[in-house]
Amino acid sequence: MSQPHAIGIARAADPSASAPLEVALTVPPDADRKRLDAFLSEAIPGLSRARARRAIVEGHVTADNRIVLKPSSPAYAGQRIIVRLPDPTVTPLAPLDLPLNVLYEDADVIVLAKPAGLVVHPAAGHADDTLVNALLGRYPDLTVGDTLRPGIVHRLDKDTSGAMVVARHDAAMRSLAKQIAAHEVEKRYLTLVHGRPRPASGVIDAPIGRDPRDRKRMAIISSGRAARTHYATVEELGDYTLLEARLETGRTHQIRVHLAAIGCPVAGDSVYGTTQAPAGLTRQFLHAHRLGFRSPSTGQWLAFEAPLPADLAEVLDALRTRG
Repeated sequence: MSQPHAIGIARAADPSASAPLEVALTVPPDADRKRLDAFLSEAIPGLSRARARRAIVEGHVTADNRIVLKPSSPAYAGQRIIVRLPDPTVTPLAPLDLPLNVLYEDADVIVLAKPAGLVVHPAAGHADDTLVNALLGRYPDLTVGDTLRPGIVHRLDKDTSGAMVVARHDAAMRSLAKQIAAHEVEKRYLTLVHGRPRPASGVIDAPIGRDPRDRKRMAIISSGRAARTHYATVEELGDYTLLEARLETGRTHQIRVHLAAIGCPVAGDSVYGTTQAPAGLTRQFLHAHRLGFRSPSTGQWLAFEAPLPADLAEVLDALRTRG
């Protein structure tokens, strides 16, 4: 989906002030006739489908100045959508005493290295053992954005490790969301794949959406959202290749889907690849090793690197030793 024109209307000069937040959106052509709740959850970073649905049924969403009350109502290309999101003052989430590897923090953001095996926010089967719960254990005043995803502007899969940024107040969240929408945030990953990509470096440009045959998977489909992945060979290791992948867009499972599509699935990825994996690899070999963005307050460019975790480093060492 083309990026909708979005404007977050500040609730107050003080980012901690309590007042509703309004977001104005213009529906792009490739979102024509998409369900309104689905469109809003995709267009507004940090907004869950459930919260979008609630906002609609409670009368907080207008389309061309008319209130829309049905979440299933279609959004039409060119429509002006205004969403009024009440301030989430109380979070129902339980804080979790879990160590966090914080790479950097200031008054605007928290940058951390997420470990593999940790879900980012509550979902089915993970109500109180997520990164969000751990964040609330360390930062109890973190209530910005969606009540179930406070501060979350982007995600990593459960079994993907690496650098993430979390917003600490509404102004920071709007700034980061705007940067992500404009493709100004640098997100680079290290991934080990089966085989050799040809060419050794390139760009994969293919739309991604829900697999119509299996809704738990993503797939390259003509009706999907635009997705671009840049990749470059770092090292050839026997039957495997270590790549650096840079995301231009951030679709669900984007790197995994794109690399599988060119015949080089991520090692250890049983969903889009194969059960075969290098000795010692117990998860998908995908790590967000570099993250860069502009400070919401100063505009200064900030860049961070998350070292490769020991489990992945040991897999590479074993492949190099084997020759």
